[in-house]
Amino acid sequence: MDTTPEKRTARVSKRMDAGRPDNFRHEAGRCQMSRRMFLLTSGITTATVMVAMHAGTTLAKEVPGVVATYPRKLIGRLSELKQDEPLDFDYPDEGAYAESMVVKLGVDAGGGIGPDRDVVAFNYTCTHQGGPLAGTYKAETKSLGACPLHLSTYDLTRHGILISGQAYQSLPQILLELEGDNIFAVGVFGLIYGRYDNLQG
Repeated sequence: MDTTPEKRTARVSKRMDAGRPDNFRHEAGRCQMSRRMFLLTSGITTATVMVAMHAGTTLAKEVPGVVATYPRKLIGRLSELKQDEPLDFDYPDEGAYAESMVVKLGVDAGGGIGPDRDVVAFNYTCTHQGGPLAGTYKAETKSLGACPLHLSTYDLTRHGILISGQAYQSLPQILLELEGDNIFAVGVFGLIYGRYDNLQG
């Protein structure tokens, strides 16, 4: 009976090698593939990748790029906003899940506009399973939520990042521009729940 580890390894290798070509014979402590087989396999792999890349490049030339152009919509006036009182509007269209809000937080916020950079806007639909967030604004925490479905809550001072709950994406932020006293919605940062494209409502 073989008792040393080296003898046991040799015995197992002999059983594994039964019927294999010489190039693939296993010897304890040695590579299982010859240099010739390695180079041949590497060459075939490289050729396959190069052909695939060339085919992909050819296909890419035939598919035109798509540029998303959001509408520019007047949603309110800066002078009419009262701190911590959201103003509702629909954006980027009147379709499903377009319900949104603009609010003057009274504190500096990511993406905020106005002299104090405290005016922000967000979509009202929870990113987890589409729960409605209208009426859930909390002035003391500057947050939206909790969602009635699974309690997701979002921080409006930090681009709608999730505070707690089941969601795994931030709340879509409506991008704003200020022209004089007029507040315009000009785009959406993030994907609105229920849409594969924000402009396909």
